[in-house]
Amino acid sequence: MSSLRWIRIATALACLVAQTVLAQAPVRYTVLIAGTNAGSQTSTVHADGVREFTFEYNDRGRGPKLNSRVRLAADGTPIFIDTQGNDYLKAPVQESFTVEKGLARWNNGAENDEQQLTGKAFYVSLQAIPEEIALLANALLRAPGRSLPLLPAGTASVQRTGEATLEEGGRKRHVTAYEVSGLGFSPTGVWLDDDGSFFASVSSWVSVIREGWASTAAQLLEQQDNVDAQRTRETAHQLTQKPAGPLAIVNANLFDAVATQSLPDTTIVIEGNRIKAVGPRNQVQVPANAEIIDARGKAVLPGLWDMHVHIQSEEGIQHIAAGVTTVRDLANDPDQLQAIRRNIDAGDMIGPRIMRLGIIDGRGPLAGPTKMLIDNPQEAHAAVDTYKQWGYEGIKIYSSVKKALVPDLIRYAHGKGLRVDGHVPAYMTAREFVEAGADELQHINFVFLNFFDDVQDTRSPARFTAVADRAATLDLDSKSVRDFVQLLKDRGTVIDPTVSVFHGMFTDRPGTISADYAAIAARLPPQVRRPLLAGGLPVPAGKDQRFRDSAQALLRMIKLLHDAGIPLVPGTDSLPGFTLHRELELYVAAGIPAPEVLRIATLGAAQAMKRDRDNGSVSVGKLADLVLVDGDPARTISDIRRTSLVIKDGNVYDPAALYRSIGVH
Repeated sequence: MSSLRWIRIATALACLVAQTVLAQAPVRYTVLIAGTNAGSQTSTVHADGVREFTFEYNDRGRGPKLNSRVRLAADGTPIFIDTQGNDYLKAPVQESFTVEKGLARWNNGAENDEQQLTGKAFYVSLQAIPEEIALLANALLRAPGRSLPLLPAGTASVQRTGEATLEEGGRKRHVTAYEVSGLGFSPTGVWLDDDGSFFASVSSWVSVIREGWASTAAQLLEQQDNVDAQRTRETAHQLTQKPAGPLAIVNANLFDAVATQSLPDTTIVIEGNRIKAVGPRNQVQVPANAEIIDARGKAVLPGLWDMHVHIQSEEGIQHIAAGVTTVRDLANDPDQLQAIRRNIDAGDMIGPRIMRLGIIDGRGPLAGPTKMLIDNPQEAHAAVDTYKQWGYEGIKIYSSVKKALVPDLIRYAHGKGLRVDGHVPAYMTAREFVEAGADELQHINFVFLNFFDDVQDTRSPARFTAVADRAATLDLDSKSVRDFVQLLKDRGTVIDPTVSVFHGMFTDRPGTISADYAAIAARLPPQVRRPLLAGGLPVPAGKDQRFRDSAQALLRMIKLLHDAGIPLVPGTDSLPGFTLHRELELYVAAGIPAPEVLRIATLGAAQAMKRDRDNGSVSVGKLADLVLVDGDPARTISDIRRTSLVIKDGNVYDPAALYRSIGVH
């Protein structure tokens, strides 16, 4: 899993709620990532009323370490914040906020601003410690209408959603559930003690819970998921349009993914969830009882594929609104993932088709987010057998798997009919991984690391920083590069570049909206937009241009791979929907023609997963997964962002309505 997973972690942690009642001794919390103890938070109230918080966790060698001091007004809104430390990627953090005589000022490296207050408002730090954002919930509970404006922008509200009585080691504890809205695309659930202090915030990915009560997280998550499911079900039923009879799309400029060309004035007939007819207007009979969609001025594409996601239940709408009708999940909580698929199939959740690869890693302090940890062939075989039994399409080998286990692990998985993708494990080169039989390589940085012999432990941040510093210096015409590319071609190895991940890491700078999201930043909820100002990797003095040149080198490598006939598949490992559009734009920026990029994102992805019999093109007999786009992305790839209608499995969705439901303009 790439470093862009940190965006999801940061967003989740920024929505936690913690203790806000005065205490004399530190209160301690455990941070869990995928159910594993990964860090801690402490909360102390000093005699002068200043609250001091510490927060840190370790996510495969990455993670923040922050210390924050906060003073509150009588109504619970902050009037002073000072936070020091480092962020997820180890960049220095120095953030301050003050209110004096009604003038709020803040400075965090990305923002340096002020605002005259006309009433109460709550400042949300760019690098928020869980406890600090937690104070928001308690301030909201005291505010008129349980609502407050946010600084720099936005509005938050809170509502009660349930309660639970927990038991642990003979102890009992009553807690109450709330949801805070206004911080993200969907409400954030939190659990408070009866005295109003923070007890837990739980999810399938990251949880923070009162020390000594970690075993109750699953119970809280189940109850919280039930609340989420009810809201999700109501949204799905309201925003899914099920045609009563045949559906006919007329006057379409159809993109033919097989021939990689556009076919104007095309008619498409859909019955149920299958395509029944496709052809020129004068050759296709429209059923008399068909509902007509006039696609004049629009392109019609096969549904897009995102081949690298870690889907969460609230993200399905983002995928569908962007025209992404199929995704491939490369690491997730198995129970949570199965529940998402089940709810989508039942019509109780809006979301894409989901293909699954199960992550396998080795034990150790840098192990990935999975319980499938292996140290010997027997454990490796058992993990493969489990994923096969669960109906997964393949496995994803992660960074801590021992090099000696890899060849046998791949052979065994292939013997079970599973594909094998992955990171290149530590102390192994990409060449060795491919020669061992890997079907696919995730992340373009591992292609470059194949040529940097001194970067052995690819679990460390060096797998990002070394590429940022040295990719621009690699001679792509060298014999070593040509030989490796030939190996990829000979073995039929697929590459999932996720280049938008690294482009942002190398080129984003604090205070400037990420170039990879600049086109859509203004459409996002304010508190979702703010992290796009935070910047990417820390840039050493004198290395700014080098990092930018390395970002361009990644694109040149992608063009080299494509020209050599290496199959590329588009993955994001980041913000759903919008990032796939950017990934495709970068392929065009690399020099790949737009029609070929559209083929890669549709039929090419389906072929890689051996699903092209049912997916990947708008053809008779295939599943009715289509996207209507204002404009013509086969000419101007950025038109891919202008989705006007999405059809998935024969169901019809209005992207504008979907986006409105999650606060996107």
